[in-house]
Amino acid sequence: MSELDIKHIDPTLYNEDLAPLKPQDRNWGAFEIFNVWSNDIQSLFGYTLAASLFLTYGLNGWAVMAAIILAGVIVMFLVNLTGKPSVKYGIPFPVMVRASMGVRGANLPAMLRAIVGIFWYGVQTYFASTAVSLLITAFIGAGSGSTFLGLSGVAWVSFVIVWLFQIAIFWQGIERIKHFLNWAGPLVYLVMLVLMVIVWYQAGSELIPAIGTIFSGGTDTSGSSIAAFMAIVGTMVAYFAAVVINFGDFTRFVKTERQMKLGNLLGLPLNVAFFSFIALIITAGTLVLFGEALTNPADIVERVDSLPLTIIAALTFFAATVGINLVANFIPPAYDLANLFPSKISFKMGGLITAVIAFFVGALWLSVISQIGVPGFVNALGAVVAPFYGIIVVDYYLIKRQHLNMQELFSSAPGSAYYYVNGWNTRALIAFGVAALFSLSTVLVPALSALGGFGWMIGAALGGLFYYGLMRQFKAEPAYAEQKAG
Repeated sequence: MSELDIKHIDPTLYNEDLAPLKPQDRNWGAFEIFNVWSNDIQSLFGYTLAASLFLTYGLNGWAVMAAIILAGVIVMFLVNLTGKPSVKYGIPFPVMVRASMGVRGANLPAMLRAIVGIFWYGVQTYFASTAVSLLITAFIGAGSGSTFLGLSGVAWVSFVIVWLFQIAIFWQGIERIKHFLNWAGPLVYLVMLVLMVIVWYQAGSELIPAIGTIFSGGTDTSGSSIAAFMAIVGTMVAYFAAVVINFGDFTRFVKTERQMKLGNLLGLPLNVAFFSFIALIITAGTLVLFGEALTNPADIVERVDSLPLTIIAALTFFAATVGINLVANFIPPAYDLANLFPSKISFKMGGLITAVIAFFVGALWLSVISQIGVPGFVNALGAVVAPFYGIIVVDYYLIKRQHLNMQELFSSAPGSAYYYVNGWNTRALIAFGVAALFSLSTVLVPALSALGGFGWMIGAALGGLFYYGLMRQFKAEPAYAEQKAG
């Protein structure tokens, strides 16, 4: 019997969606991993972030580009580490984290990640609906102007269309999601390239001087410039942080580690650099055409006032935003909820729960949630999750020495390898709690706000450091240690 065949089924820990996926059942390669990152980067927020980084820090444009590429390299390194065990064993994030947190303790990081994912799933569904509203309005007008919860009739219709469209995709399974990502990623790139060429053509000979303006920031190596450089790196790494922790949810479908690494190389440093270059050219073009640098693609389309461009842009914004929603905010909570009650919640059911809760988040976003500081609460939860990255990586590579017992990951029998104390690894909880206090303080304590961009990375590093300090005495005899670590 294969190591990946679970011999004894524990219904509180096992269902078909959480079970190890055998190599012969995997059909993802480097292209699919590349498109995970393409869809993560090429959202409306991703474009605006990349464009604004060239304008807001007062740095030479080449330094900004170097910082963005460095962030891509760092994220590539981070996800190669978290993706590898899932390539080897075919398990999603909430199962992998059982090795370090315990078979019951794994629900803590899984549910924190799920809450963050569900919240942003609702918000991104609303933002994707604005693209559909743009399209509908271009054909039939904006309607009567009356609103409910801040949304017009057209906005409500658009929101429901997007919500149902996403349900239709995920209800057909991970293969349909893969096909959508494989279609959406290249399409968005194509349209962005076309938009870049149009802007370049219209700007004409004035474009290069405009780029020169953006690239003529400070060239000194003073402490402030170095701090700005590092702030850009930290901001970009934090942007990808949500996917970094649960990257195993995607790599479990990849046949080989080499394919994963190639997909990460193409999808992160190279992809980020190219997409940022496109954002730079378009931003410089808007400086020439409109007299100001526009960083929001929707504003650019509005200024151009062209029906064909509006149609193309609306479809592109829709595809890009749905793509990042599926990658960063749907698949993770679907698995995380399934891990909570495996016998009752499947991947599809977890996705449906995510969608239903997210419907109310998205519907209330404009009128209520965005007004009362809830995003700050969710960002704080995101910071709290950071130490789990360090714990997972240190546990797998330094404590477990890259070997997990698949049978024990699905066993809640007292004395089993990952049972620890009543299913919880108390040492991991201590490491998480101490590290989370710091990463949370960078969000909540004004005096530490300067570290906000680095909060995730420092929190992850501290989580791993504290965990290693508490668990290092058990690494010599992993089979015995896993049973006695509690």
